[in-house]
Amino acid sequence: MSGYEKPSRGWGFCAPSPVLLLSLLTAAPLGLLGEETRQVSLKVISNAPDFSQNLLHIRAVGTNSTLHYVWSSLGPPAVLLVATNTPNSTLSVNWSLLLSSDPDGGLMVLPEESIQFSSALVFTRLFEFDSTNMSDAASRPPGKSYPPYSLANFSWNNITDSLDPATLSATFRGHPVRDPTGAFANGSLAFRVQAFSTSGRPAQPPRLLHSADTCQLEVALVGASPRGNRSLFGLEVATLGQGPGCPSMQEQHSIDDEYAPAVFQLDQLLWGSLPSGFMQWRPVAFSQKQGSRDSAMPCQSSPLHPTLAYLLPQSPIVRAFFKTQDHSCAFNLTFGAPTGPGYWDQHYLSWSMLLGVGSPPVDALSPLVLSIMAVALGAPALMLLAGGLFLLLGRKRDSEYQSIN
Repeated sequence: MSGYEKPSRGWGFCAPSPVLLLSLLTAAPLGLLGEETRQVSLKVISNAPDFSQNLLHIRAVGTNSTLHYVWSSLGPPAVLLVATNTPNSTLSVNWSLLLSSDPDGGLMVLPEESIQFSSALVFTRLFEFDSTNMSDAASRPPGKSYPPYSLANFSWNNITDSLDPATLSATFRGHPVRDPTGAFANGSLAFRVQAFSTSGRPAQPPRLLHSADTCQLEVALVGASPRGNRSLFGLEVATLGQGPGCPSMQEQHSIDDEYAPAVFQLDQLLWGSLPSGFMQWRPVAFSQKQGSRDSAMPCQSSPLHPTLAYLLPQSPIVRAFFKTQDHSCAFNLTFGAPTGPGYWDQHYLSWSMLLGVGSPPVDALSPLVLSIMAVALGAPALMLLAGGLFLLLGRKRDSEYQSIN
């Protein structure tokens, strides 16, 4: 799992193709097959009296459906996504079973027959590479590989301390339990989770368009001492396949970069046909907290490939809910390039993604781009019209001329 394969997708910092123009003009308007608004609640479920063992349950209730996001730092960080066809479905947690060697049934969404879709993501390892002598940003691996950090061996904060009902957010913050080099003495790895009751867009890049059917995750590595002079970091992500194969990965391209300057690409992981789930992100990360074009770094993703579940760090909530995990898949994300902005600038790295159910959000063309297109397409039309009128009037004058002879 630590090996990298040749990537099939890039980070999209390039000019868009003109052939996209017609398809974008005729594209369907923004919309989802789900709810426009949902009643969202965040609840921390703790294993009293050990409050360091807890789960974050996000429950988003619509008119005739409920989305359950269960975030956990038991073992490696993981999220369970369950969609039901009733507004009355509930989460049941049996801590004794969940923490046992056989956690089957320790976590359930009831009634089970209401479940329309379910899957999970597990963030298993943090990679680090020294890219000092590398010149090709797309090479695999992108430099000398250091021993990876297993996120199952991290110690995480009590999620209750960071719970913010006003912004519907909470943050898991952790560091290695054993840190012989002291790399995380003043650093941490954070997973900030945020839910939404309606559609909108964050103020900070990459400004992913969200809906009430989505939840956002921001991963931030802050203050950790790199083991190389120009270290690149990567993240291993595992998920469950639907059937014998893996979920599909797609790229979408646009001519509009208003919300993420110089990024014309959107990557998606799709679990199957609707109603289904998706993971969506722009292939860009940032080396400063106030993300901008100057601090933007490429985000490379490796192809999704099958793997044996027992080779990955195990998540108790995934084992408890799915019981058997015969079809696991994984891929790697790498942040940065040997040249340009990097983690070495301010010892900071952040990357964001959306997780949701239904049709992934689709960006409509911005007013600025629409006005530019109107000018670009309208000016030639006006010139043709003016030319036609000139020729028509000129011929009319010629027909009205009478010879004096």
